[in-house]
Amino acid sequence: MNKTILVTGATSGLGKAIAEKFAAANYNCIITGRRKQRLEELAATLSSNHNIKVLPLAFDVTKKEEAFNAINNLSEEWRNIDVLVNNAGLAAGRDPFDEASLDDWETMIDTNIKGLLYTSKAVIPFMKKNKKGHIINIGSTAAKEVYKDGNVYCATKFAVNAISQAQRIDLLPHRIKVTCINPGAVDTEFSIVRFKGDTQKADAVYEGYEPLHAEDVADTVFYCATLPAHVCINDLVMTCLSQASSFYTYKE
Repeated sequence: MNKTILVTGATSGLGKAIAEKFAAANYNCIITGRRKQRLEELAATLSSNHNIKVLPLAFDVTKKEEAFNAINNLSEEWRNIDVLVNNAGLAAGRDPFDEASLDDWETMIDTNIKGLLYTSKAVIPFMKKNKKGHIINIGSTAAKEVYKDGNVYCATKFAVNAISQAQRIDLLPHRIKVTCINPGAVDTEFSIVRFKGDTQKADAVYEGYEPLHAEDVADTVFYCATLPAHVCINDLVMTCLSQASSFYTYKE
């Protein structure tokens, strides 16, 4: 019987790559995101390429009622979720604290923290019932050190790190694994979103070195999710070869 994974933010970038990786390994996939057309296109591709079942759920993780309704209304067939990947997240703006947009702050807090909480809270009862499961939260090197003009984005990823630790402790009696994976620079739509469509600024982030690719992170998520039942990687930081931390990147 195929296992099942639920991936949030699956319409692009890391989420899409993670869904593709697990689909190729015969996992049935629940993919979520706000862009319904993209979800449906991905669902069609995954199901035809890998002969698996795919359920696209179009909802906004920042909307509590939407998130709980979508997950609570899953049929019994889809409730045996083996892996939850809380991937939906973003950075909005890169400005000094005193000049940053309140709207940007609220967007990041709503998505990176509240969205993760809502999805986790909705899925955990299914895992508790099955006495097994794995929650994988996508953090960032920004969860480990605060950098200039990163302020609230860094704060939200510090929160993801803390929430992951809390989940790991509190869910021990239910045999639910929790892993926080913290990537450095990854060449996705992340910087385009952060700089609000300014492709010149976004491209400059990745000039002079080869950053991680979405598939690299997907491989790491898959590795963590497929270890023996008694093994759990709690916390993992990954960067490309040229990046040592949020502060140190060697560019040629």
